[in-house]
Amino acid sequence: MTFKRVSGILLHPSSLPGPYGIGDIGPQAYRFVDFLADSACNLWQVLPLGPTGYGDSPYQCFSAFAGNPYLISPDELIGDGLLTPEDLHDKPAFDETRVDFGSFIPWKLSLLGRAYDRFAAESTAGLREALSTFRAENAAWLDDYALFMALKEAHGGGSWDGWPEPLRQRDPKALAEARKTHGEVIARHVFYQFLFYRQWNNVLSYAHQRGIQVIGDIPIFVAYDSSDVWSHPDLFHLDEAGKPTVVAGVPPDVFSATGQLWGNPLYKWEVHKASGYAWWIERMRATLKLVDIVRLDHFRGFAGYWEIPAGNATAEFGRWVPGPGADLFDALMADLKEHLGTEDLPIIAEDLGVITADVVELRERYNLPGMKILQFGFSGPDNPFLPHHYVTNCVAYTGTHDNNTTRGWYESAPEQERDFARRYLGVDGNNFAWDLIRAIWSSAAVFAVAPMQDFLNLGGEARMNFPSRLGGNWEWRMRDGDLNDGLLGRIRELNYLYSR
Repeated sequence: MTFKRVSGILLHPSSLPGPYGIGDIGPQAYRFVDFLADSACNLWQVLPLGPTGYGDSPYQCFSAFAGNPYLISPDELIGDGLLTPEDLHDKPAFDETRVDFGSFIPWKLSLLGRAYDRFAAESTAGLREALSTFRAENAAWLDDYALFMALKEAHGGGSWDGWPEPLRQRDPKALAEARKTHGEVIARHVFYQFLFYRQWNNVLSYAHQRGIQVIGDIPIFVAYDSSDVWSHPDLFHLDEAGKPTVVAGVPPDVFSATGQLWGNPLYKWEVHKASGYAWWIERMRATLKLVDIVRLDHFRGFAGYWEIPAGNATAEFGRWVPGPGADLFDALMADLKEHLGTEDLPIIAEDLGVITADVVELRERYNLPGMKILQFGFSGPDNPFLPHHYVTNCVAYTGTHDNNTTRGWYESAPEQERDFARRYLGVDGNNFAWDLIRAIWSSAAVFAVAPMQDFLNLGGEARMNFPSRLGGNWEWRMRDGDLNDGLLGRIRELNYLYSR
């Protein structure tokens, strides 16, 4: 893909400010788009937008196609006549700097339930027609997803592998009975998806009006407890009981002596190939309705991936298995050409980790920009993450959602690396986050992106995710006054100075 030299900010919608316990895709999202445009940025990067489950991770969603109902804006629902201001009077006193998932989820679901009840009782013909159209256009994934969520509710929220066998095995008679029994709950989940897509598409349209493109995220793997695995078991390595036989992860490296055991089920790539990669094509199409550019997570897994026998306690023992490689990307490219009229893949390759020659070859075959993380660069002058090694066709970051904030990194890094960083950048370290921002903005990289936490010069307390830690992740939020004219002017000046 041929991109223009521009810049942007990484900020998930859940981190936007606002009074409702979590950032959402209402007024503050439009305000952030205005901030980007007025500061001369052209990119807004978000994390996966799917419905989060256990652990609250956007990388472990109940569906690769659905949107996250928690991001639906109450203010927009009031504007649609689906809620009244009185409906918000029972709002708890939420912490405005952290998402407390345990306290906000029950309240938000209650609020969305009220909106559905009002829609069912007194909605306009126009809104009903729009919902009917949405349901018809998205039936390929929406019907299974809504049934999946209704069955989860009926079984106390537990994973689908604990449901009665006829439902686990998708017995047609059991599914037909479930659709009758849970019809009202199914309709509610369809309605939530309608609301999410309606609100997000309005935000996306406004972003385009203001010259902003959105970078989204496709995790290579999907969660086991998802509508995708339950409704397409043939696409994954599962046994007769529906349990994974092999799972995903990465082998031991300098960061982890036992590797990383992710636990996601692995794809039966030969089955995907036999279908012409139909599921992946639908996934890419669906994502590109929500975003303009896709960051393809764990890109190296498409060349070759680490297969771990299910039941292993760590990722130490496994084997490398070839991925689908060019076969998949040729299919994706052919579909994009047919449906979007483009011969380019609007993809950023997340090519971090153990990168072998076949990964580089796959990325270069499609001219995909890789990622450069400057925080990784300060081991010495030959480190490829230092800006003097950057090619134009790459995306430069200070850090990502999986790293410490830049200030947090500097405050906790070994002194040897801190010393090299100061010498390399020619700085004293007193404003290290902005020193790194300036370094990637001035680099040859076609895109320069930094997390909002770095623009705000926040420490480790504002870190978004600790990959090895259970709980306490994905919680950080901006304060209401953070988007001020001083910050806007400072970013705008950088974009002017470095032709972004």
